Amino acid sequence: MTNARILDVEAGRLIDGRSVFVRGGRIGEVSDRPVTPDDGRVIDCSGRTLMPGLIDAHVHVMVSELDIGRLKTMPATLAAVRAGPILNDMLDRGFTTVRDTGGADHGLKEAVASGTLRGPRLFIAGKAISQTGGHVDYRSPVEHGPATCGCCSGIDLLSHIADGVSDMLRGVREQLRRGADHIKLTVSGGIASPSDPFDSLQFTAEEIAAAVQAATDWGVYVCAHAYSAAAIRRALECGVRSIEHGNMIDAPVAALAAERGAFVVPTLATYDSFDQHGAEYGMPAAALTKNAGVFDAGLKSLETCRSAGVELGFGTDLLGPFHARQGREFLLRGQAMPAADVIRSATIVNARLLRREDDLGCIAPGMIADLILVDGNPLDDLGLFQDGGAYIPLVIQDGRIVKDLGITAGKEKQ
Repeated sequence: MTNARILDVEAGRLIDGRSVFVRGGRIGEVSDRPVTPDDGRVIDCSGRTLMPGLIDAHVHVMVSELDIGRLKTMPATLAAVRAGPILNDMLDRGFTTVRDTGGADHGLKEAVASGTLRGPRLFIAGKAISQTGGHVDYRSPVEHGPATCGCCSGIDLLSHIADGVSDMLRGVREQLRRGADHIKLTVSGGIASPSDPFDSLQFTAEEIAAAVQAATDWGVYVCAHAYSAAAIRRALECGVRSIEHGNMIDAPVAALAAERGAFVVPTLATYDSFDQHGAEYGMPAAALTKNAGVFDAGLKSLETCRSAGVELGFGTDLLGPFHARQGREFLLRGQAMPAADVIRSATIVNARLLRREDDLGCIAPGMIADLILVDGNPLDDLGLFQDGGAYIPLVIQDGRIVKDLGITAGKEKQ
């Protein structure tokens, strides 16, 4: 790749006139001199910005419905098939890696890794773990049967119900057995769930600590859905490494997160989508009521966390038709953060969250060659991540060109 204007995401600056040599799926060399390989493809990057592939640390690729309750009557195989277009479109938007926080399983991860499905590299939690009546217990107040049958509907892919330390250990170990890269707990109420109060505390400290111990013993970490300051504090004190959402965090709890080296992953795009289009797409009235005011609190949480020195990951948490609004997270965060920091969250910070900073998140020799070419300068215009990847004409994943809007036409070196 020649004439590259590289975005140094750690420093938040552009470096002009660079050549990047890719071989065997990794970056072999970054030089201020022309790189002339003996064979392969030469790509002229003139006038565009070359940057690392994007990472979304909070997705649910199996959720093709806005009303999650509808998954109760959807065959699991249909839910899996519907994940294909969602994954495909994420890659076109420049996301070469995503962390799924409930739903995607080992089979879907292997389908992408093997090339059976086109999509971002997947890091999976398996099923999110909830207490009875908690955030991913999708039974209504008048349903009294088991939360899931455990095998055959879309909802069975999303949630596992556990009560008590023994149940929690069994649930965590089952996800680990099935190939989970991290464990997802729900430790507070939420918006999409039908019956739990938004500010409720879920799971005891003993249950959360048991999950963290089991995950740590396996060499993985726990992330936790948590909105209220009390829920976030409990999770952090029990050793949770990644707080999902975190909208109601306060300064003392943010300071605790920074002290513990924990990450917070805000997801503003989902609240904005619910507010702007939720009723239009049939979002349940109870969820719309819960959503009121959450977006503004989320913006404030960015400032609270940044002031405390908390590392902010980049996540979106979009459902159903709103997956198409993934790039909007950049613009929303740009209301409270410099563009360089927003981009840093979606690259090197998320790589650190995934514990893959030696492979992902920046352009340097030895890194996996996940690269995107952007029309223009994203430090000046976060809108370049909008419109389904229209301004990202080239995507490279594992050193392979997976999207090319005419950039490499006729450039094969003989």
